[in-house]
Amino acid sequence: MTVAADSRQPVERHRPSQEITWDELAETAPQMVATMRRYLGQLQVSHRPRTVEAYDVTLRIFAMFLLDNDPGLESVSGISRVHIEAFKRWMATPRDRGGRQSSQNTIRQRLGRLRVFFERVIEWGYDDVPIRVPIFTGDMPPVDAPLPKFLDDAQATRLMRTVAAEPDPLRRLIVELLARTGMRVTELCDLEDNCVVQVGDSPWLRIPVGKLHDDRYVPLHPHLIHLVADYRTVRPPTNSGRLLVRPDGRPLERYYVARVVDRIAKRAGVGHVHPHQLRHTLATQAINRGMSLEAIAALLGHKSLAMTLVYARIADRTLADEYQKISHKIEALYQSGLPLPGNLEGPTMRRIRQQHQRMLGNGWCQRPIELDCAFESICETCTYYHTDIEFRLTLERQQDHARTHGQEKRATLYTSLLGSLDKEQP
Repeated sequence: MTVAADSRQPVERHRPSQEITWDELAETAPQMVATMRRYLGQLQVSHRPRTVEAYDVTLRIFAMFLLDNDPGLESVSGISRVHIEAFKRWMATPRDRGGRQSSQNTIRQRLGRLRVFFERVIEWGYDDVPIRVPIFTGDMPPVDAPLPKFLDDAQATRLMRTVAAEPDPLRRLIVELLARTGMRVTELCDLEDNCVVQVGDSPWLRIPVGKLHDDRYVPLHPHLIHLVADYRTVRPPTNSGRLLVRPDGRPLERYYVARVVDRIAKRAGVGHVHPHQLRHTLATQAINRGMSLEAIAALLGHKSLAMTLVYARIADRTLADEYQKISHKIEALYQSGLPLPGNLEGPTMRRIRQQHQRMLGNGWCQRPIELDCAFESICETCTYYHTDIEFRLTLERQQDHARTHGQEKRATLYTSLLGSLDKEQP
């Protein structure tokens, strides 16, 4: 079977592919559509509405592409590798007047959802399935790991000063809650009307079940208590049960929040700001001021420290401290005026290298003596280090080498290690 995309451009419909309905697609390929809709029906039982919606859009885009480029295709069982390769090229090809194409992240997400779809319908024993999953791991664009985007202290200050002058209570409360609690925008929209609770002498905010399927309590800044009270006095009538609602009484949604944050940020002169950047900003401010990773994880609702450690990459105090310690030593080397040999590969340089090399367990360290090493014998001093009688000869050679070169601390270390071997002998 030959896919038309190999020889011609895909047929563009008059409406965006997301707006093409399943009923319209079913007119051309009822069996394929029935299989995909059956799968979506199962997802509704065990997945969140937003997840089901993402799969729904992806499958409709894929089905529209297949029917535009291979009109004879009628079922999921007929989908082959050639269709996937053509779909990948289609997503990577600019298709609008601005020359824009699908981002690498969008392509990866769509291919990932399609791969899961094929895996599950095959595993679940559907009748209309291909012989094998036509999407492989190598099809996925690589995942980038950029640092989270955040506002520096000067930008955050300008933003919060602008927010303080915001006359609209809802807009001010939206930005203040995001900036001072670090909650996700969907969590903000889902805050219940009774989310403010008193625990002991302190007010806390109950953040509802969200992205990671759990709820949590975070300390509530006293300033926010007053903002919530002020907002309640002007909040329009609503039956949504939510703390925050739009001016017309409808529930708050993330697109409205994004517009509010972006407009206030531009008014503050800090450019485009997405609501999630306020979450990153709070985490960065906290880690810069000494808050433990465990406490930050609890505040943000992370299930593992691996999620929180990304902020340590932004502001690694240990790295900064260690860098400051060695910077003056390196600078002293540059300013020392030591004569350099004319031939860097001549006998003089080889003699210098041999003179300063330090014996290791399985090689030599040739760091010049001017560059002192903070990690000398680091493994042997680690609490997880262990040696036994098998390495006695190597330890004795390292001990002799340290004594010969006047390295008293190293010599003492290996003397201690050899002594521990003697104690272990029966």
